[in-house]
Amino acid sequence: MTARIAVLASGRGSNLQAILDAIREGMLDAEVVGVFSDKPTAPALQQVPPARRWSARPSAFPDRAAYETALSDAVAAARPDWVVCAGYMRILGEAFIARFRGRLLNIHPSLLPRYRGLHTHARAIEAGDSEHGASVHFVIPELDAGTVIAQVRVPILPGDTPEALAARLLPREHALLLAVLALASTGQLAEQGDITLCHGQPLLNALSLDSADRLLP
Repeated sequence: MTARIAVLASGRGSNLQAILDAIREGMLDAEVVGVFSDKPTAPALQQVPPARRWSARPSAFPDRAAYETALSDAVAAARPDWVVCAGYMRILGEAFIARFRGRLLNIHPSLLPRYRGLHTHARAIEAGDSEHGASVHFVIPELDAGTVIAQVRVPILPGDTPEALAARLLPREHALLLAVLALASTGQLAEQGDITLCHGQPLLNALSLDSADRLLP
């Protein structure tokens, strides 16, 4: 069955565009059933028809809980099989996570558990790391701390700036997300309690995306 994917995004939506392109090209058997944003002007919203857009400013609600209830209800109404945080810049609350636990994914631009949070490219350069990368993980209430499903690595080159490193990583980040969604959409990925299953077996270590865009142990 075609997987139903809801996407949360706050910005330009480059990962969303990669998903839509892969669906259009027949590389991913999925449908984006909604794009949800905390920023009504986010370019990501323009990538789907108006009926599949939802946005609201959190400041328009009396408190964070009220905003998250509205967001959660809107996402649930789209009946997604998977919910993907792709550049969504707000920390999700426990109630939202609990409602979609086990089918809630995030892509984060670092080799987790290194560099949770923001400014990951600059932090990797400042630390003198030889490589950087991206991770796709299940979302839990602790920030960027859920089980890492897969990662991709890129070298940090002499003289790299955060902007140059981010640009080099971005296409590999897209490929990583698509590879994980291919697993998810075919029923090969699941979270049962604290155990992540891949192809029906416990995932003991994160998968790695190789240069041919294959996920390897």
